[in-house]
Amino acid sequence: MEFQLFGIGILTWIVFLPIVGMIIILLLPDQSKKAIRWTAATVTGLQVVLAGVIYSLFDRSMVGINEADSFQFVEQFNWITVDAVPWVGRIEINYFLGIDGLSVLMVILASIIGLIGVISSWNIEKMTKGYFALYLLLVTGMMGVFVSLDFFLFFIFWEVMLLPMYFLIGLWGGPRREYAAIKFFLYTFFGGVLMMLVMLALYFSVAYTDAATGESVHTFNLLHMMNPENYVDGSILSGVDTTWRYVAWLALFISFAIKIPLFPFHTWLPDAHVEAPTPISVILAGVLLKLGTYGILRISFPIFPDGTEYFVYLMAALGMISIIYGAFCAMAQDDFKKLIAYSSISHMGIVVIGIAALNTQGMVGGVLQMFNHGIITAVLFLAVGVLYDRTHTRGLYDFGGIANQMPKYTGIAMVGMFAALGLPGLNGFVSELFSFLGAFEAYRWIAIISVFGIIITAGYILWTVQRIYLGNLQEKHKTLEDLTLREMLAFVPLIILIILLGIYPAPAIELMNASLSHLVELVTQGV
Repeated sequence: MEFQLFGIGILTWIVFLPIVGMIIILLLPDQSKKAIRWTAATVTGLQVVLAGVIYSLFDRSMVGINEADSFQFVEQFNWITVDAVPWVGRIEINYFLGIDGLSVLMVILASIIGLIGVISSWNIEKMTKGYFALYLLLVTGMMGVFVSLDFFLFFIFWEVMLLPMYFLIGLWGGPRREYAAIKFFLYTFFGGVLMMLVMLALYFSVAYTDAATGESVHTFNLLHMMNPENYVDGSILSGVDTTWRYVAWLALFISFAIKIPLFPFHTWLPDAHVEAPTPISVILAGVLLKLGTYGILRISFPIFPDGTEYFVYLMAALGMISIIYGAFCAMAQDDFKKLIAYSSISHMGIVVIGIAALNTQGMVGGVLQMFNHGIITAVLFLAVGVLYDRTHTRGLYDFGGIANQMPKYTGIAMVGMFAALGLPGLNGFVSELFSFLGAFEAYRWIAIISVFGIIITAGYILWTVQRIYLGNLQEKHKTLEDLTLREMLAFVPLIILIILLGIYPAPAIELMNASLSHLVELVTQGV
């Protein structure tokens, strides 16, 4: 499948449009805040249009994963070549983009959340130009990760996100913003170092024969790394079930677990969420947390199937602990935003036990949960932001009876909350059900214990609804304004998706079925 605009592939457009927007913004005068905002809205809006084109043209029968011929919208050319380097040999790095059933939903999610983030950033007045320039750089980084098929390119996009997120939290965040930004930076930088070490080990272990010259060429091509025949005899990661391959799997897993964030690598998340401005919390929970589980599925599982099978119970157990621990921590919070942050740890644990099941139903449930959680948490963080903008507090005990004063807002927030607790008819139910079905088949007791997380989730969600929205309205809140048109524009698309995918999830599941079934076969049977 190919699709080009002005001779440039659609994936390059969807990745680098925000960079074009960033350059335009940097050229605008600082005072042109309206033009800056509309530039950001235009480029992220165009990303949504391109994602719609990708969705409409996507061939559901092509598997991708490790088969180069079945990736879609592929763009590949030589990016960097250094010949005759002593010891290392010929270095080759490709600009290699493509999508399959694993990445297509993530591309759609990133484009939607990118636009929603711009709409919810409309009132940013402090250093508007710098804020939107960094925001668009962040969007490029996260979109690039989802379409990269070269490990070097994947790593570049992964690290590109670090600096804009650091400054967006550190400059536009709350009272403890510097502490939260530094903590986020150090955690993710440490994970990046581990990933780079594994990437280098893979580079020196994998080589293919150049058909033109007959020369053996080391490569960062992820698809070559998935083929056992490309491993150089005697290299550090050659063979199966070796100590170094297990070490490499663990290093990659820690790198991705920090991003998920999975217990015990999660402690940066509550601070980052609480201190970040609302739109950045939306991006963080809606898309960035998915990069960790996406990396596990895109890199760890197909490149190290032996390590995956060896450590899969550890991975499932950490997922289970995250579900229960995150839910109990959420219940203990009296800060609305911190409650949603801890609930994200719990809900991402469901993704982990789903994909760790190594069966199609668990994988489908896990990836669908990645998409659904992104949509649901965007609604919840926007809901927190609306209340904070009007009252300048997030304390759960500072409210009560908000439904009497803000009925539209309450109705939308309720949909998000009930989707988060997995109510049938809303999107969270479908993905959680498939995740637990897959987990129950693979490791029954871990699944049974994990299900109790849903009960705890129902408890803290209903308690939150009761404390904020029900009961008597406080006197100081009787002048609160209900949702504005701009706020409705941010909420409504998300609510439509929550209801639509809750009633009819087939369009999303059909996108990934073939690819995830193939990934399961690749990991469990070496196909």
